[in-house]
Amino acid sequence: MAANRTLDALADASVVPQEAVTPLIRGIAVLRELTEAGGTVSLSGLERATGLARSTVDRITATLARMGYVRLDGRDAILTPRLMELGNAYLSALRLPALLDARADALADELDESVSLAVADRDGIRFIHQATRRRAMSLSFRIGDLLPAERTAPGPLFATEWTAREWRTWRTRRSADPQDRGFPALPPHEHTDREADFQRRAAQAAQDGWALDDELIEPGLVAVSMPVRDPRTGKIACAVSVVSHTSRHTAAGLRDTLLPRLRAAVADMQEELRTAPAPAPGAAPSGLAGWTGASKQELGREFIESLARGLTVLTAFGEGRAALTLTEVAQTTGLARATARRALITYEHLGYIAAEDRVFRLTPRVLNLGYPPLSRVALPGIATPHLAELSAQVHESASLAILTGDEIQYTARVATSRIMSVNITIGTRLPAYATSMGRVILAGQPAPHFPELRPLTRHTLTDPDALRAELDRVRTNGYALVDGELEEGLRSIAVPVRERGGQIVAAVNVALHSSRRTAEECVHDILPALRATADRIEADVRIAGRFRAVPLT
Repeated sequence: MAANRTLDALADASVVPQEAVTPLIRGIAVLRELTEAGGTVSLSGLERATGLARSTVDRITATLARMGYVRLDGRDAILTPRLMELGNAYLSALRLPALLDARADALADELDESVSLAVADRDGIRFIHQATRRRAMSLSFRIGDLLPAERTAPGPLFATEWTAREWRTWRTRRSADPQDRGFPALPPHEHTDREADFQRRAAQAAQDGWALDDELIEPGLVAVSMPVRDPRTGKIACAVSVVSHTSRHTAAGLRDTLLPRLRAAVADMQEELRTAPAPAPGAAPSGLAGWTGASKQELGREFIESLARGLTVLTAFGEGRAALTLTEVAQTTGLARATARRALITYEHLGYIAAEDRVFRLTPRVLNLGYPPLSRVALPGIATPHLAELSAQVHESASLAILTGDEIQYTARVATSRIMSVNITIGTRLPAYATSMGRVILAGQPAPHFPELRPLTRHTLTDPDALRAELDRVRTNGYALVDGELEEGLRSIAVPVRERGGQIVAAVNVALHSSRRTAEECVHDILPALRATADRIEADVRIAGRFRAVPLT
């Protein structure tokens, strides 16, 4: 496999710099294998794929689990949304998504076609934003996916700036990988085009200022792309592509119909880059070195401190911290200069960091550390592991729900196994006014709408004024407790889940039969664990939603 070949090359002492951090190299190999496999691999599978000893794999995954980057579920290692903080560091430092995402989304809405932003990654292109249309046949590429330059519309644009050395690198890669197996986002594909074909496309792109993909990635897919240039240097900062299907446009039709609007959008994007104020440095991570030391003391040899400290180096970068010196990296992370220096040497060797004049920058390759499979994770996928932990802690069923009209809809649930249990499945809808999760969400709205308030039991609140007063209490207390209003004997307690901007988008609850706990015991015993669960879900949502909207279902 690709990871195996990488490790074989790195095992050659003549290739790896003497000061490189071997545990960091091995940890990166494990993360890349998990990424290429879609986010989940068994521990034995990681052992086979990486060529590492099982004891080494166990220690690496234990360290990554301690950092919150993977979750260990039985014999499987599973990537978690927190790992996206590494890719977020690159995207924040790049600034392009923050400055251009809204314009790309508006273009997609106007044209009713998918729009992508991509940057150059050596002899490939890597996506940094996707604004896709939901259709039966729609674009399935994710943020962080890498494609070979010659099979894309942006590729010829970036190739117009390649040096002779970069052209040689491209030829070497094509010769060594004739089926593009080094690009997991694509199915294997035997090269049928000639080198001269791509060279001609690059020359034509230099002349025209735009480029086409006429079913190069796969049959039926067409795209037109234009470069967005950095106003300071005149070089290509990123490429914008409008992507369609031949059922709607031919490649020529796409060019003739949509290129004028694309050209106008690119002009607006370039003006956005020109007028954007210099970024203020965002909050830097703190206490990382101390945390890794404390973890080592607690876990002993199962925690690989050099791996954890090496990964924290990537989080030193971010908005306002795009280019850092060695001293700045050490100061930001709290690591010793020697430790930071060895990590930077390792990353430069692996292609995750570029160095020039003693200044270091992240490269797009950082997105290869888990970002593609995690960039599509939805709220239920984020919440479910936390619900499972909550359910195991309180020994009751736990659920997540969103508001759809006047009802709540269950989107994630972990049920306990009992003779008498709450019989609810994912997709179940219930009237919001009579449920704890519904009231929590309604309490977050400035003017909640009530349907006809029908009595479901003798306890159901059906007076609008009484319900408004109850929602005021929920808003003040931060939780809702509903006792027998939906069904006799059913007691539930819920708290809100907020997205990055602070808006309530969902709720989590614990539901149980009233014979098992009193209302007071629910508040005393369950509410603290429920709030901690919501906090963990929200923390993951903040990371996962930094550069895209987290789907609610």
